[in-house]
Amino acid sequence: MKPIATNKKARFDYEILETFEAGIELLGSEVKALREGRANIKDSYCRFIKSELWMINAHISYLDTTNPHFKPDTTRPRRLLLHRLQLDKLEGKIAKQQGLAIVPLKLYFNKKNLCKVQIALAKGKKLHDKRQSLKEKTMAREAKQAMKKFI
Repeated sequence: MKPIATNKKARFDYEILETFEAGIELLGSEVKALREGRANIKDSYCRFIKSELWMINAHISYLDTTNPHFKPDTTRPRRLLLHRLQLDKLEGKIAKQQGLAIVPLKLYFNKKNLCKVQIALAKGKKLHDKRQSLKEKTMAREAKQAMKKFI
């Protein structure tokens, strides 16, 4: 299960509360482009529109071999496929609690060769929390290097 695209900035900007696996509705040429690894979900987010979950601003570029008359919009909204209970649970949590967001973390093909998106219910971090996480990351890296030199 090799990831096609990951959103590294999401773990830095948000505190991840809960993760879900969702299917994604794609066109045929987009699937081919994903197999080539032509995707970017860095600035993307998820939003409820008419009680359906949509991934907005995800960039899936088209291949050079695509029909020139049929080139889909690269950043079009794509519908995410979840069970109704999961959708209701997510929508209820977002409506009830202020400051929560749904962000995509990873785009990948599963064992059945279906394209999936790992999404997360997340809460935004404050600036001091981001600094603290950077400090912890630096300290862990230095400790690992010191252990490597010692052995």
